[in-house]
Amino acid sequence: MSAITLCLRDPALRTAGLVIALQGAVVCSFGPYFSTLAVNTFGFGDNGYAILLALSSLVSVSASVIGGIRADQTANRRQVTLAAVVSLLLGTLLLTVIPGPLVFALSAALLIPVSSIIFGQVFALARLAASRYPEAQRDGIMAVIRALFAAPFVVVLPLWSLAFAAGAEITMIYPVGLVLSAAMLVVVLRLWPADGTTLWEDHPSGLSFRTALAEMGRPRIAARVLALGAVFSASTVSMAIISLIMIPEVGRGTKDVALYVGLVAGLEVPFMLLLPSFTRGMQRTRLILAGTGLYALHVALLPVLAVSPFVWLLVLPAAIGGAVTLTVPIAYLQDLMADRPGAGASLMAVQRLAGDAIAAACFAIGTTLAGYGTVALLGVAASLLGAAALWLADRR
Repeated sequence: MSAITLCLRDPALRTAGLVIALQGAVVCSFGPYFSTLAVNTFGFGDNGYAILLALSSLVSVSASVIGGIRADQTANRRQVTLAAVVSLLLGTLLLTVIPGPLVFALSAALLIPVSSIIFGQVFALARLAASRYPEAQRDGIMAVIRALFAAPFVVVLPLWSLAFAAGAEITMIYPVGLVLSAAMLVVVLRLWPADGTTLWEDHPSGLSFRTALAEMGRPRIAARVLALGAVFSASTVSMAIISLIMIPEVGRGTKDVALYVGLVAGLEVPFMLLLPSFTRGMQRTRLILAGTGLYALHVALLPVLAVSPFVWLLVLPAAIGGAVTLTVPIAYLQDLMADRPGAGASLMAVQRLAGDAIAAACFAIGTTLAGYGTVALLGVAASLLGAAALWLADRR
């Protein structure tokens, strides 16, 4: 039975897929416009945006780690996920009702980042549910769940492109985010397996918070998470600069941003689904290195080709490289802590923190020294160094 069929038939996997798809819709509505909202709409400037990005990343990873450890300690994964969904709902509600610089900072740096717990807990749920199936199918199941996170980019971003072309204000993303958050709350309340009634064994870990945290901080684990964070930084850099380089002065606009990101995500989905079949048996770190090289090509050339029609050719290396670097690390990180599904899933948030911190440093240094092109090159260098370090570490 294919991984796609399993995810459609299994109630727990189907719920995980639905929640992650709704979160993907929220992320693709906010993510591409976070930088332009901070820099242009609310007047925080480049340095203010870098600070907000760093703060949101810190809150995101802290919440994910605490939520993951708490879920392992108690095995109450549904309750932990509900708390994260409520935080997202509150953030989008405030932005919809009373938008302003202070509310934007509060929501962007605190309330919305707390919802990153959802991502980790969905993959923890998927890993536990997939444990009932043959091991050869588990990577495919994870790839399908990750592809469902990217799938909304194919639909939602082109719709935003049409809306902005028709004259819609960028702040329309707030009420849309509120509706999506409300839908996610309904799904978790009605469909997420009740704690203690699952078809698989999920016992409390019995570890104290300090012991669980120390387990995650082992040098063998921490070094690999940091290297993967450097790999991930190229994606954050790309998302940060795209709406700042595709501007009216070069013949671009918000509709081009939505279309470009949507094309990349749309192509990523089939590559993610095909990846497990074509790469079965291949070394994961070698795959990550190859994927990073392709994605780095896209990031390096994006500022150069933004004024040219050839910029649309970059969606291909971006999609192939992104499909690898966004899916392969999930199973790699979870296998680092195979007995702790919540903490293992939260390593993805630690990876994102490392990546966002590196990306924020690249943004601050690059804009101080030269401009957005330098930011892109710094992000490329960091991602390639991280992928090479990970490959060398596992080779040894």
